Amino acid sequence: MCLAELAYTIKVTEKCDVYSFGVLALEVIMGKQLGEVISSFSSSSANGGKLLKDVLDQCLPAPTPHVQDELVTIARLAIACKHPHPQSRPTMHKVSQVLSSYPASSSGQPEITLAQIIS
Repeated sequence: MCLAELAYTIKVTEKCDVYSFGVLALEVIMGKQLGEVISSFSSSSANGGKLLKDVLDQCLPAPTPHVQDELVTIARLAIACKHPHPQSRPTMHKVSQVLSSYPASSSGQPEITLAQIIS
């Protein structure tokens, strides 16, 4: 998407950086390159009831409840960052604010679905 934007506008914008951050964050969470999987994060219907824990990097131990909450926050931000319309993406400043102001408490949502994260 970002390369297409660059081709049309012939300039790099902060929204391209935001999109790239979203892609990278999802790749880190999943432990693999997204490729075609990335488009499925734009649609809750494509994922149905798939659980977040099922798409996490399986090489890592299962996250604790606190880490699970942080992963949900990061996944929501990453999905917002790769919104198809650049104007609808958050700024990196907003992403930074959300990440740095994340509360230390746990909501205990071990079985959250991708559809819940996307909505």
